[in-house]
Amino acid sequence: MAAATSATAATSVPPTPVMPGASPRKPIVAPGASAPGHVLDADTIARSNELVGRIRTCFSHGLVGQQQLREALIVTLLAGGHILIESVPGLAKTTAARLLASSVSGTFHRIQCTPDLMPADLVGTQVFDFATQRMTTQIGPIHANIVLLDEINRSSAKTQSAMLEAMAEGATTIGGESIELPQPFMVIATQNPIDEEGTYALPEAQMDRFMMKSVMTYPTPDQECQMLDMLARRRTDQPDYQQGPETTISLRDLTYLRDNVRRVHVAPSIMQYVVNIVSTTRGGGPRPVQGLRNIVRLGASPRASIALIRVAQAQALLNHRDYVVPEDVKNFATDVLRHRVLLTFEAQADDITSDEVIDRVIKAVPVP
Repeated sequence: MAAATSATAATSVPPTPVMPGASPRKPIVAPGASAPGHVLDADTIARSNELVGRIRTCFSHGLVGQQQLREALIVTLLAGGHILIESVPGLAKTTAARLLASSVSGTFHRIQCTPDLMPADLVGTQVFDFATQRMTTQIGPIHANIVLLDEINRSSAKTQSAMLEAMAEGATTIGGESIELPQPFMVIATQNPIDEEGTYALPEAQMDRFMMKSVMTYPTPDQECQMLDMLARRRTDQPDYQQGPETTISLRDLTYLRDNVRRVHVAPSIMQYVVNIVSTTRGGGPRPVQGLRNIVRLGASPRASIALIRVAQAQALLNHRDYVVPEDVKNFATDVLRHRVLLTFEAQADDITSDEVIDRVIKAVPVP
């Protein structure tokens, strides 16, 4: 707060007009801000963090550890994106998705992807009603606020194309009719990295639609003991997804949070920093990484730049700021870029990972 106050005095931003009869509010102005539209007052920031605190509380009731996954889910939700989670079975991916849906009072559907899953099983279909002698539309399970596509890489390319339309357009097409999806809408997809039989690798176009790709790891021994203790005290393996109103938020609150994220100020220097990071993954940038062209087959697209900005805005709000700093960009840069940086066969043969490449890129790009 002190940094924001001192920045206000230095930039000489004209005061926001106050309507007659209204009490003036103390604005927190971002460094370099030039328009009142970028101002979030202290009450708004405090209210936003109180709502996010409720979401975290819901997670604590059913999930032990996995703080990185929890924060990735929350940031992706507030930034208005979709997330792909990669991990071996049994690390509570489904539990995390259901807890997220219950924390925002949203509808939740889980879809188990299989090779014989058809687009109609996902988006819905038209059936003939003999009573009315007319075709009626039955919407599919993807019409929910939070949708879990479990083992997405087991579905065929035809079904994946239907998922791509829903994620990209926010709507589905049934019988030639476009049907809007519930808002807010978020897809949480999972894939198992150890199985190859009966799987279909996600095409680059669909991978790019995910704002983040999070990789889950095994819990520590202490966390695993805490998990067993929780199960013993709860006397059931199923978490209580019906949270009380004191720990949940409404969909209207979620829309409020998303609107506040979009109002977080991004200075031109931060935008240039993001562009430099993404350009460097393509072999360019102000300080190109030596030998990168030999190990990177395809760099990140401009959609990665947009995702980095949106994620950084959400991070800034969660850190009680209405302006983005470089650390907000770097915190989830690996999650945003790891599925967008495609390696050459030579790099894969040498056991080079995209995470290692992204680390080199982040270190090479000058911080503003």
